[in-house]
Amino acid sequence: MEKSFKVLEKYARQQERDIEIPDSLPCIPLRNGLGVFPNTVVPFYVGREKSLIALEEAMEKYNRLLFVVNQIDPSVENPGPEDLYRVGTIVKVLQIMKLPDDTFKVLVEGLERARVEDFISTEPFFLVRLEVLKVKYRKTKKLEALMRSVKDKAIRYFNLTRKFPQETLVTLKEMQDPDRLADFVASILPVPLETKQELLETVHPLHRLEKVLSILVKEIEILEIEEEIEKKVKDRIEKTQREYVLREKLRAIKEELGAEEEVEIRELYEKVEKGDYPEYVKEKAVKEIQRLEKMSPYSAEATVVRTYLDWLLNLPWNVTTEDRIDVKEARKILDRNHYGLEEVKERILEYLVARKFSKNLKAPILCLVGPPGVGKTSLGRTIAEAMGRRFGRMSLGGLRDEAEIKGHRRTYVGAMPGRIIQIIRRVGTKNPVILLDEVDKMGISFQGDPASALLEVLDPEQNKDFVDHYLEIPFDLSQVLFITTANVLHTIPPALRDRMEIIEIPGYSDPEKYHIAKDYIVPRIANQYGLSRIEFTPGAIKKIIREYTKEAGVRNLERIIEKVVRKSLVKKERKHLKIGTKDVEELLGPAVYRAEDVLEEDTVGAVTGLAWTPAGGSVLIVESLLVPGKGNLILTGYMGDVMKESAKIALSVVRKMCGEECRDVFEKNDIHIHVPEGAVPKDGPSAGITITVALYSAVTGKKVKKDVAMTGEITLRGKILPVGGIREKLLAAKRAGIKKVILPERNRPDVEKIPKEYLNGLEIVFCREITDVLKEAVLG
Repeated sequence: MEKSFKVLEKYARQQERDIEIPDSLPCIPLRNGLGVFPNTVVPFYVGREKSLIALEEAMEKYNRLLFVVNQIDPSVENPGPEDLYRVGTIVKVLQIMKLPDDTFKVLVEGLERARVEDFISTEPFFLVRLEVLKVKYRKTKKLEALMRSVKDKAIRYFNLTRKFPQETLVTLKEMQDPDRLADFVASILPVPLETKQELLETVHPLHRLEKVLSILVKEIEILEIEEEIEKKVKDRIEKTQREYVLREKLRAIKEELGAEEEVEIRELYEKVEKGDYPEYVKEKAVKEIQRLEKMSPYSAEATVVRTYLDWLLNLPWNVTTEDRIDVKEARKILDRNHYGLEEVKERILEYLVARKFSKNLKAPILCLVGPPGVGKTSLGRTIAEAMGRRFGRMSLGGLRDEAEIKGHRRTYVGAMPGRIIQIIRRVGTKNPVILLDEVDKMGISFQGDPASALLEVLDPEQNKDFVDHYLEIPFDLSQVLFITTANVLHTIPPALRDRMEIIEIPGYSDPEKYHIAKDYIVPRIANQYGLSRIEFTPGAIKKIIREYTKEAGVRNLERIIEKVVRKSLVKKERKHLKIGTKDVEELLGPAVYRAEDVLEEDTVGAVTGLAWTPAGGSVLIVESLLVPGKGNLILTGYMGDVMKESAKIALSVVRKMCGEECRDVFEKNDIHIHVPEGAVPKDGPSAGITITVALYSAVTGKKVKKDVAMTGEITLRGKILPVGGIREKLLAAKRAGIKKVILPERNRPDVEKIPKEYLNGLEIVFCREITDVLKEAVLG
């Protein structure tokens, strides 16, 4: 504007100076949830007697000034001081209008924020002492940026709502005062009273703008989603109306042609009536058929109901197979397909014998734990065959969605039952054997926790009423024999582990692998390739086991034997193959795995230890050497934290045993402990006594017997604690030509479980303390 109106500007400034806010003002509680902000003009209604007296007092004695504050609970008719928030707005009354119902409409302008310091009086109206809330601030770059963001988001919000006049946008764009901008935008946001009160109580404009910006972002997101939904609904309604018109025309054509009653509905009713279903299933099916009758046969919902009825009426609700109670025959089938695994076989036979006496016996839930390739998965199929039941398998490896177990609700497009119900339908009985493979490899994601969903499936107290989300009615899983497999136990949640009967399957020994290869793998390969006979000499099989495979199971062994057979066929092209030791080396090339290193003579500072690995047991040499230094302990050989701690304990034990006479040896030398094959990680406490003996030998200069191996955890008191993997460690010692093995006394029960033929030629010595170990292992 070029022309200046100086008189008007002077009058406006005069008005601003005239407004002097006193220390106390009449107070009107607001219960409309509107919220009055400074620098805004707001109308509200006054009808309560106490509020009308306060308004009258303000007009007469307080220069039209009032304090308005929100009620905490708007439903309270006669609020007291405790029912009011403490922060409100000082306003000036601009206009009053009386309404026909004797209430008054009041138009006010917000002036300042204020906090109630004290209620001077509560009758006949609220008179409060106030503290005006102001804060000094500088207009920083951050504040400028925040103002710009709030303006942009507010303009976007106004454009989406389409509820505000163009003048509001102009006013918003011209605002330069952050305080006014924050209050202006806050006053028009559709937020709850609590949020408005929070904004009112935020005095600093920077913090208020941050909160306003957060609310604007959220509101814009909601408005954009609403806009998108409206567009989709509009498109869908147009499509639905078109389909409706076409269906009505089609129905009229059918009526003109005299079409017969839908055959499909009649067939469904007959299936429900004649089928062997529980009563609650029949009720559910009839209810769904009645819904289908009322629908257009071409609607999407009708397709959903048809699919549901197809699942509901084709599940084996009362169909079971008869268990094979002949225990001898079942044992024969188990032995025919699997060598060893006695504990698992005995458990299945126990269940079959118990079934003779009770038909209502709950099926066991077994968890087979062991390394890869020992036959856990194939054992499930064999158990089903031995029991005369049908077999289903479900892999849980990498499963992250609980809907895979319990199904999707029918509200979702393309919903289906979970995999458990799918297997039940596929096998056609309610008492199959279901193998849940790799139960230790399930994951958790935003789609739920499958392990928690399995709790209901694997709990005998709950699974008789298992409810799939898709079916929405209970299905009895109590007669299903669930078998789970896992490589390790520690990744299975404790609650799930508690519901299962854990059976550990150890890795196979070399003699067991030999029998499995000779009696199971070779005949199976011969049958697979259509050969009349394949003969492997004992030496050939043993050579493959020792020099070309290194595993706990027999999966790789089978692959190597099959490779030998294929190469022999290429070379000889006969239906009868005979393969010896020389043939194996010629066909497979040099040995892949060499024999493990052992001590060739009695040595100072070198001891043979025993270790467990996922591929079975192995021997390892622990070396100890004194080098000039300052008493430091040097550890090499890729040791883990637990093994390093064992070395430190061993050093303390040896220092105590050697006493004062060896003090100079410890103080003037560094002690270096090394475990060869430095690229292979090693950990665990079982090398404790091995390291102790190596240290003792290095310090005292006494030699250690070359044909003695040992394993056990050491304590600071020199006690020997039990360790795991005893079976595998003893077999590794025998394979390496060790004559004597030293074990903790508390591992004696583990040794007694091992077949004696596996231990022929091994002298096993049980020790309680390190002194007993030194007597057996150290010369002199």
